[in-house]
Amino acid sequence: MATFSGLDAEYVARNLERVRERIARSGADPARIEVCAAIKYVPAGELPVLAEAGIGLVGENRAQDLVAKQAAHRDLFEWDFIGVLQSRKVKDVAPNVRLIHSVASDSVLRRLATDPAREVLVEVNVAGEAGKAGVAPADLPAFIERSPVPVSGLMTMPPFVRDAEENRRHFARLAELAADHGLRRLSMGTTQDFEVAVQEGSTIVRLGTVLYEGAMRG
Repeated sequence: MATFSGLDAEYVARNLERVRERIARSGADPARIEVCAAIKYVPAGELPVLAEAGIGLVGENRAQDLVAKQAAHRDLFEWDFIGVLQSRKVKDVAPNVRLIHSVASDSVLRRLATDPAREVLVEVNVAGEAGKAGVAPADLPAFIERSPVPVSGLMTMPPFVRDAEENRRHFARLAELAADHGLRRLSMGTTQDFEVAVQEGSTIVRLGTVLYEGAMRG
């Protein structure tokens, strides 16, 4: 995917407002849903534009990019980590983010014991996709028990689909698992399906393209 360069703050702000309107039409209170702007494809130099547009929470996928972007613009946002987390990168990520969305391996848990995060979400592979990161639902209780840091919620990345309704069952299942464990945060829903996700209880949506489309000058 190409990078989002030459962003215009006014257009990003309009897109953000449209997202909130869509959340409201889906039956959720936009004030209760956190919009985490995915910045994997947003160069560091564009980040002040996002702040100007009213974005207050960003999520980075790559540890090295998180470090680089925070070096320039740490104070502009709250920062989350939303990508696959390698155990050797825990030391770079854990002290520098509000929330890690993607804890899914025992090797990461072991590193968190020495480099603790404030709180984490456990990534769950609710769709049972082969080769995809995430804890199996049946293994979730023991995994949470082994975590050396507070687990405040769950995250999932369901299959890519053309019809968002196809992912409703996966979001509903994640919400059930969170309720079973008394967890308050649910990170689910991206550009393709966030309206269905909030209907099923999402508290954080991770959005990229829908915030940036049409917002590039020239």
